[in-house]
Amino acid sequence: MKNKFYFALLFSKIILTSYLLLLSLAGKAQTADELIRKVKAKMDKVNDYVATGKMKTDVVFIKAPIANIKSYFKKPNRFAIKRDGGVSLLPKGGVSVNVSSLLLTEDYTAIDAGKTTLGATPVRIVKLLPTSDNSDVVLTTMYIDEANLLIRKASTTTRENGTYDMEMQFGKYAAWGLPDKVVFSFNTKDYKLPKGITLEYDDGSKKAELPKNKKGRVEISYSSYIINKGITEAMLK
Repeated sequence: MKNKFYFALLFSKIILTSYLLLLSLAGKAQTADELIRKVKAKMDKVNDYVATGKMKTDVVFIKAPIANIKSYFKKPNRFAIKRDGGVSLLPKGGVSVNVSSLLLTEDYTAIDAGKTTLGATPVRIVKLLPTSDNSDVVLTTMYIDEANLLIRKASTTTRENGTYDMEMQFGKYAAWGLPDKVVFSFNTKDYKLPKGITLEYDDGSKKAELPKNKKGRVEISYSSYIINKGITEAMLK
């Protein structure tokens, strides 16, 4: 009888200890601000890079063959894409296919928006609200792979150029926070072409504007990065 009482008491202590441990771990879950700081610290290891890849531009009615490209980045916010030929249909206005551009400033309020999954990857949703009235960005929603400190997806709403989505796939450069593939999508009605740029359509005509209310998609697949070896100003022009 005493043995039964002893084992019941021991079992109760184990259950109570486990419960208290779970409560302690739950209480130590990192905040949205802490998560963003860790993600930024990982990306901040990259001072510059030259990336080689291919760009596929998919906008209805526009001739845009797959092009070989090189991307150039220099901390904190210098970024350029150079391609063999054609026009790069990348919206302006505070949005870039460079992942580091998502965290260029610390003038924001980070809000925890829960958890979900992207494919089979659990992600934490964090919304960034700029605190500056002059910011063109209204809201950025990030889907962060908390275990690996990687931004898997981001949706950015701007004042001038609508809303843009960016999805990233990571591989051999994940330790640097650099994606192997970036898929950037936007609505053409929100995109403003730079002055002097004309586009060739499938019917042979040339216009200085995009077809309205069509989906645009830019897909960049990177084959290699040269990281922290230094780049010149000429590369960024």
